[in-house]
Amino acid sequence: QVQLVESGGGLVQPGGSLRLSCLTSGFALGHYAIGWFRQAPGKEREGVSCMMFGDGSTYYLDSVKGRFAIIRDTVEQAWYLEMASLKPEDTAVYYCAAGGSSCSGAWEFSYWGPGTQVTVSS
Repeated sequence: QVQLVESGGGLVQPGGSLRLSCLTSGFALGHYAIGWFRQAPGKEREGVSCMMFGDGSTYYLDSVKGRFAIIRDTVEQAWYLEMASLKPEDTAVYYCAAGGSSCSGAWEFSYWGPGTQVTVSS
């Protein structure tokens, strides 16, 4: 059974930083795509970052470029989202995802975590 579990969400002030983690079990990441998505209240889910786990190539939503970084751990079969210079508009439930075939075009994934809340507020 494939399981993805996020952790690391919380409340942070504008300009602050957070690190989200995604741990997997029951699935070998291999050369699949992994990613982070978010969904703010009243808005559609959007892709934040995508990485090809095999070669480490990365892709980012324009609004987070230079502030967020997706990092992989090939030993632990885990990945992380380092978030800096956080803004109130980054407030959302963040989801990790795995099992995608590509980071080109639409980011489509087979497996999803339950999500972790990130709130950026003073």
